[in-house]
Amino acid sequence: MARYLINKFVFMLISLFILISATFFLMKAIPGNPFLSEKATSPEIQARLMAQYGLDKPLFTQYTIYLGDVVTGDLGISMKKLNQSVSDIIGQTFMVSLKLGLVAIVVSIIVGILLGMIAAVYHRKMIDNVAMILAVLGIAVPSFVLASLIQYFFGLKLGWFNVMGFNGPMDYVLPVAALSAQPIAFIARLTRSSMLEVLHADYIKTAKAKGLNSFAIMFRHVIRNAILPVVTYVGPMTANIVTGSIVIERIFGIGGIGKVLVESITTRDYTMIMGVTIFYGILLMLARFITDVAYVFIDPRIKLTGRKEG
Repeated sequence: MARYLINKFVFMLISLFILISATFFLMKAIPGNPFLSEKATSPEIQARLMAQYGLDKPLFTQYTIYLGDVVTGDLGISMKKLNQSVSDIIGQTFMVSLKLGLVAIVVSIIVGILLGMIAAVYHRKMIDNVAMILAVLGIAVPSFVLASLIQYFFGLKLGWFNVMGFNGPMDYVLPVAALSAQPIAFIARLTRSSMLEVLHADYIKTAKAKGLNSFAIMFRHVIRNAILPVVTYVGPMTANIVTGSIVIERIFGIGGIGKVLVESITTRDYTMIMGVTIFYGILLMLARFITDVAYVFIDPRIKLTGRKEG
């Protein structure tokens, strides 16, 4: 187990290094600099700003300096927000995004599994067909399109919810619905197909022959064995929700880290873009790592070495 954890940690460091390097050089490849859009800024002042943030140095020198700062935990100072460090800005805005993301993840898992279970139990009946139609629509419609539609109908037309801001519990409803629609659809389809396979397994037939009631069979045997594909999807689902929240926060005017990233890209705030990208990368790598470890607790046959006992 210790060897597995060390290998995963080393792989995460390598992945993070590649992410930082790729983002840095791709960002620098774009013509111009963050201060070209400043109004009434003379070339002399622009030169001072470039020197202040080290942008006048050779590219490789900037790269090595930035890597050294990241290793020490210094993500730099925002080029657009006066005297504010990138770490402070991330700390101030991440809690908003975290609350939204956690609610969306919980809703996705609970609703998706329930919908998939119902579809599997009532296989080839009307409720199964309706559930799968909803799942297809959830996958087909992009989150930003769904966000705009529900914002228009439930916010502007019906007036049930606020269309902008994030001030109370009811303000979670529309953004969470937009974020969780696609994950719910994927989880429902995964749960349904996996449960149908498990329900026809020999050990389920044996359990029924022994006289176990349907409730015990469902929760002791079927769900536990059918849930593994869903756990596999949790890592990518987290990535989808995290990256999807960038656009959703912008649409609903939520002051989270996604909104900060969009604004940073628009204003070409190099240090802010890099800092948020690194932060997102670490979050997604940790989510994937936790998913791998969770396999063991769901199915004891799976070992952290990657082998599965027969």
